[in-house]
Amino acid sequence: MGDWFHRNITEPGKLPLLLALLAFVLTFLVTRTITRMIRAGRGPFRNVQSGGLHIHHVVPGVVLTFVGGFAAVAGGRHGFGASLAAVVFGIGAGLVLDEFALILHLDDVYWTEAGRQSVEVVVLTAALVGLLLLGFSPFGVDGLSDDQVENRGTALATIGANFLFALVALGKGKIRMALFGVIVPVVALVGAIRLARPGSAWARRLYRRRPRARARATLRAYRHDRRWTGPARRLQDWIGGSPDPASAQLPPPPPPSTRDSP
Repeated sequence: MGDWFHRNITEPGKLPLLLALLAFVLTFLVTRTITRMIRAGRGPFRNVQSGGLHIHHVVPGVVLTFVGGFAAVAGGRHGFGASLAAVVFGIGAGLVLDEFALILHLDDVYWTEAGRQSVEVVVLTAALVGLLLLGFSPFGVDGLSDDQVENRGTALATIGANFLFALVALGKGKIRMALFGVIVPVVALVGAIRLARPGSAWARRLYRRRPRARARATLRAYRHDRRWTGPARRLQDWIGGSPDPASAQLPPPPPPSTRDSP
């Protein structure tokens, strides 16, 4: 256990990644705590204003991300400079992704239903970086033996197959499974073989003349969303705070009939 921890966590090449992840998560948690206090009118914190313009924390976040990124490129992966650059980059990334929804919508949707996307992206990012830190490699290359690594054909075939599974899962509208499948290949394989989401590119193209498949996909998506949307939103509210009251309805129920049209 000690050797595994040293090899995957504390080795010099992995230390900057660990520091960046810790800085990223801590910055997000501190930022959310401050914004929730500002929203509730508690504590000494207030929104930053300059000439009547609200300065969002994504602005210093972008600056810190650039500074940390360029410093990491210039300083390499070892030494105090690399660790400092990783911390600066992690802080900047935490500030930027905390307002991911603002960047996506080009609107201040921080405390709206759309603002949940920021929390989801932060959780996904932390989980993916955590898997990399624990030793998982993109497309499952870490699962190859020494002989297979030496055989370039086997390595390329493994990478290609896993990449294809991730692309299929993405085309089927399973974005989370595609992202995690890049790190854990079996996740992408499951996403690739299951039914597509009804609004995905895969469903629009390949289920167009298959009404039964469309109905099954719609029914499965409705049941999945009905089961998991509530717990997911409660977790997001616990992490990032509840959005302003808004209509957040579950997807409409599927058509009553699942039989093929005559």
